[in-house]
Amino acid sequence: MAAVAPEPAGLTVSEVARVLGDDTVRRTLQYRLQRLVETGRLTMSGNRRTARYTIAVPSRDGAPPPAEVVSISTAGRAALDYVRQPVAARTPVGYDRAFLAGYRPNETFYLSAGERERLARISAHEGAAAPAGTYAKRILDRLLIDLAWNSSRLEGNTYSLLDTRRLIDFGQEAEGRAHREAQMILNHKDAIEFLVQSADDIGFNRYTILNLHALLANNLLADPQAVGRLRHIAVGIERSVFHPLETPQLIEECFDQLLASAEAITDPFEQAFFVMAQLPYLQPFDDVNKRVSRLAANIPLVRGNLTPLSFTDVPDDLYSQAMLAVYERREIDLLKDVFLWAYERSAARYAAVRQSVGEPDPFRLRHRQALRDMIGEVVRRALGRTEAADYLKSQALVLAAPEDREQLVEAAETELLALHEGNFARYQIRPSQYEAWRKVWAA
Repeated sequence: MAAVAPEPAGLTVSEVARVLGDDTVRRTLQYRLQRLVETGRLTMSGNRRTARYTIAVPSRDGAPPPAEVVSISTAGRAALDYVRQPVAARTPVGYDRAFLAGYRPNETFYLSAGERERLARISAHEGAAAPAGTYAKRILDRLLIDLAWNSSRLEGNTYSLLDTRRLIDFGQEAEGRAHREAQMILNHKDAIEFLVQSADDIGFNRYTILNLHALLANNLLADPQAVGRLRHIAVGIERSVFHPLETPQLIEECFDQLLASAEAITDPFEQAFFVMAQLPYLQPFDDVNKRVSRLAANIPLVRGNLTPLSFTDVPDDLYSQAMLAVYERREIDLLKDVFLWAYERSAARYAAVRQSVGEPDPFRLRHRQALRDMIGEVVRRALGRTEAADYLKSQALVLAAPEDREQLVEAAETELLALHEGNFARYQIRPSQYEAWRKVWAA
């Protein structure tokens, strides 16, 4: 979108490839352009060989293209108009420490009181008595697909939603896609599971954010030592005039200050948006900064049993432009427009999910880790029905109080009988392990 936007006459595939860089894989580029045409963001003219791509305009009946479905404020529109200019027309800028230093937790607010109250009203809440992460665990199967796909899509990943589901559930890579794309999605899966399963321990601290980066960047960086490590090199932002900090000591100082400010914020929605804006602006890592910020934005939501932010339906070009406004102008209004709209979409989606899953069984909730371990071990060891029954009884003696043992065995047996190819991933079982166990179980 950014490559085509400045050209009223449009560009051919070859011309788009030159703008984006010679290392662009033509087949992948054609797929992305076609997807933008199908979603109404680009218009294609000419035949397949000579096709030119231009930005789509609103239809005669006034219906906006998908990129314009987000309600944009006056300030956000001004920022959007600025970043849509050619790179040569925008003023080069460097990192401004005052943007972070001027923020005072619980005194400075990016979100107004009315906006925070609105988000609190529409968000699901399990109550203060529920353990951290309870709600996210209930919808984990859906959250894994939604957030992994949407966050990867915002990075230009060409996997479809169905491709993503097959990859996460069955380990099947999509044909004709780069291995890097599969790695990106699987990294998201690991990172989301880390946040949800470690809900009691996560926070805005080095342990959480560095490990979040390590999970998201796994096998994707040229320098393996840069995974989970603060940046020691200079980086640039593609198609931007923003120049991030280059001095490692300053990066570390600002990183620690950012974490301290984020952790001190008491409102979970303000925390989420603060991290979405400030972490990519600092660019503390060699790469994968925006991905870390999107998942880190979910930390207070997971901890507070609030609706997670899955970025469902967020236009990728609008999100990129919103980040450019933060980088180049330190203006948060456009990103806030995207954040508020995206959270409302997530809240609506998970309100429906909440109704469909019903209320959780308190016993299963209390013994969720024991059940996960027991079932996972039965499958990994490929135990048959008789062996499994003996194993479950022996584990119940160790893992449960005397009055709970019989019910724990019954719950585990019920879950084993309900295990199928569409739900085994939640027990951290590999497809090959599931297939080997299924053959023994069916014998």
